Amino acid sequence: MNETQAIAQLKRGNLEGLETLVKLHQGKALRTACLIIHDLPQAEDIVQNAFLRAYEHIDQFDESKPFAPWFNRIVIHDTLKALQKQKKNLSIEEMEETSHFDIFDPAPLPEEAVEAKETLQAVRLALTRLDPQQRAAFVMRYYLQMSEKDIAETLHGPLGTVKWWSFSARRKLKQTLLAAQSTGPAGSDSSMRKEYRDE
Repeated sequence: MNETQAIAQLKRGNLEGLETLVKLHQGKALRTACLIIHDLPQAEDIVQNAFLRAYEHIDQFDESKPFAPWFNRIVIHDTLKALQKQKKNLSIEEMEETSHFDIFDPAPLPEEAVEAKETLQAVRLALTRLDPQQRAAFVMRYYLQMSEKDIAETLHGPLGTVKWWSFSARRKLKQTLLAAQSTGPAGSDSSMRKEYRDE
């Protein structure tokens, strides 16, 4: 069953369609929530509830459009609500204890594994230094590859504000990655570090 068929099934009240959508979209949705909230168990709860909300509101979904952007907006909204209830930013130590979810594609080559781990730690460190709105904007822009206009619509904020969040988040990430590089092994580099040095 493909995505279109699954949505049609859901609109007829058949839950088999939801199972298909979970298989197609759970992984990326979980990474998205975890990147913002830095808590894997909580991210899992958020995504599970988001799928239930999607089922409850599936009649509002426009079948002429892809499902992922619509669903990811639900995940992002619910994640930000969870952060607001939390009323605090996780410390770096708390993040390291609770966020063991790989934001990169699995199974890197052996010679890349150590470098990828160092970069991942640097990215996590940088993300903890962003406020929730900046973090969400960064994840949507650079992980979900959403346009700034779509981000503004999702976060219900002015386009200029979203551009500032993206710029500020990118600058903080760049500073952290450069600091990690300067203290890491000599000659160590990665494509992500290079991307932020060149901007």
